[in-house]
Amino acid sequence: MSSSTAASGRQSITETAPLSLCAREPRVPADRLVAEMVPPPRFDSVRFDTYVPDPQQPSQTEAVSVLSAFAAGLGGAHPAGGGRGGRRWFARKPAAPTGPRGVYLDGGYGVGKTHLLASLWHATPAAPEQKAFGTFVELTNLVGALGFQETVRTLSGHRLLCIDEFELDDPGDTVLVSTLLGKLVDAGVALAATSNTLPGKLGEGRFAAADFLREIQGLSARFRPLRIDGEDYRHRGLPAAPAPYSDEQVTRAAYATEGASLDDFPGLLEHLSRVHPSRYGALTDGVRAVCLTDVSPVPDQSTALRLVVLADRLYDREVPVLASGLPFDRLFSEEMLNGGYRKKYFRAISRLTALARDAKGLVAQ
Repeated sequence: MSSSTAASGRQSITETAPLSLCAREPRVPADRLVAEMVPPPRFDSVRFDTYVPDPQQPSQTEAVSVLSAFAAGLGGAHPAGGGRGGRRWFARKPAAPTGPRGVYLDGGYGVGKTHLLASLWHATPAAPEQKAFGTFVELTNLVGALGFQETVRTLSGHRLLCIDEFELDDPGDTVLVSTLLGKLVDAGVALAATSNTLPGKLGEGRFAAADFLREIQGLSARFRPLRIDGEDYRHRGLPAAPAPYSDEQVTRAAYATEGASLDDFPGLLEHLSRVHPSRYGALTDGVRAVCLTDVSPVPDQSTALRLVVLADRLYDREVPVLASGLPFDRLFSEEMLNGGYRKKYFRAISRLTALARDAKGLVAQ
């Protein structure tokens, strides 16, 4: 049913009830959690040859060359032998690989680090089930869902693990992931990572390799820092969020859009507290648009961090978000935006704003 049909009268919105995210309680098996660790849909088609280096930035051309060679070098038998979770991982510890077993893409926002990281995943000569790609948050959520030892066992047979947006704003998570990566390197898994800015360095627009290598401590010798220079286009500030719609407009659009969900925002935030963040992707399965009424300030930091994860999953899946209430740039308090997790909150605002713009066509004019 089209949005123009929805504009013709109230009768049209009673024909098909929208979905409700709050009515969903997904149960995701462990093998699906790992199988879904692939580049998000918006990076399905990226490759090294679709990356267009800036001729004024030779480091971008060099990055393509270095990463292409790195991918080619990952062919052949897995150093630990066998596939994922095979017996040979338990039978003997492989010899520690010599030389850098990982690459760290060091650069500002907007220079194409995620494009290059996804291209590395696609170019690595291994079956998809032998490669994993996820954000730092998704990796910590995987450990939370499976447990540390099971995560090590599950990932140790992989050829490559790509970690986008490595975050150091939680010391506990940093230690957890660093320990995990050490186990995986010992098992012969190659690593690649990008990262975001440290708290207090938001305005600099880049993370800096020295900070990353210092925090991962004993793993630093395993990474080759790869500097990627370029214009920091996100340094220009957040785009203004579009004005929200009325409750009636959002409701009509939800009924008029096939595969749309409709929930009130406070109820959705409460529901997220009962669903493990590793399942937020499954929560949106089959959803073609998210419609929210009564968007209001997020009440506390725990709730805010859950919303950040949902925003990431919606953005990865390119699901438009239509909302009433406050605009998305007023979701988080000044205290939150000035605190240690502010990078996450700015990212959520930016992504929800982009998805709100994508939702404009859902509303009958």
